Amino acid sequence: MKTNLLQSRALASDNFSGVHPEVMAALQKANAGHAIAYGADPWTDECTEVFKRHFGPTAEVYAMTNGTSANVCTFKSLLRSWQAVLCADTAHIWTDECGAVPANSGCSLLPVPGKQGKLPIESLHSLLHFQGVEHHVQPAALSITQSTEMGTLYTIEELRKIGQFAKKHQLLFHMDGARISNAAAALGVSFREMTTEVGVDVLSFGGTKNGLMGAEAVVFLTPGLGENFKFVRKQSLQLASKMRFLSAQLIALLEGDLWLRNARHSNAMAKLLEEKLRKNFPQMKILYPVEVNALFVQLPASIYKKVQEKFFFWIWDEENSVVRWMTTWDTEPEFIDLFVENLKHELR
Repeated sequence: MKTNLLQSRALASDNFSGVHPEVMAALQKANAGHAIAYGADPWTDECTEVFKRHFGPTAEVYAMTNGTSANVCTFKSLLRSWQAVLCADTAHIWTDECGAVPANSGCSLLPVPGKQGKLPIESLHSLLHFQGVEHHVQPAALSITQSTEMGTLYTIEELRKIGQFAKKHQLLFHMDGARISNAAAALGVSFREMTTEVGVDVLSFGGTKNGLMGAEAVVFLTPGLGENFKFVRKQSLQLASKMRFLSAQLIALLEGDLWLRNARHSNAMAKLLEEKLRKNFPQMKILYPVEVNALFVQLPASIYKKVQEKFFFWIWDEENSVVRWMTTWDTEPEFIDLFVENLKHELR
């Protein structure tokens, strides 16, 4: 039992998890016979309707293969080369996409110091002084991640204030929702309450981290905003010929409560790990509130290197000995127990 758990689980990323059986079944069902390519199939039509039920009747959805392409194509379709996106300095588009947004969209990124992963709107005013000045890139959008890269959450009220700020200053409001299901599950709200109703214009919707084989989506929530996106998606090599297999995954996630069940479970496993860490290692420093499925912990390098030999995870900040532990839809409580026992052994 222990050997199997060690071989089949890690705490590195929710990208490491496999495909949920219900999603695999949906793919198998979609694999019967022929279907018209490039999205002119029944699954893609149904996928559009499912998203409309979750986000509102004016939502426009475009399936993508990964989150970076969703972000890149979004900004490529909406911004010009002299325009910029305001974001936190921890944002995925700034730290983890190898400069993909400016390289492929032509626009710039303007990062500001984040607060526990969040974009502080009070820090944006100085950058808005550049609006209308021809010597500077023009702030045209702001982007937040929900849940954040630090595993923290924007409350509905915080999101509403950001939406009001964006509208007041004529900025497009983009949400990177790589873990949007975890956020909605933790807040106990619907997708619509957390996006459309707080003023989000466009969303990068994540599915791969929540049980899909490989499917994300760009969802335009402001009517007319995605008018030319189909051309950008094609030109950016993201129009899948066998679109039915992307759509089938998204349908399996959203037409019932699979998105919620998966997210609740991964969130619960993170809370379980937090409880056991606080109980067994009260001196251990957990850096941020554990609100979804991520923990950031300070550990001496001599310890985490030994633990890594059996349980792979990423070192988030090597200089400050910070590691990131992430739980997934298929993390078992027995695995958490095994991990904590191993940690006890190494700390002794």
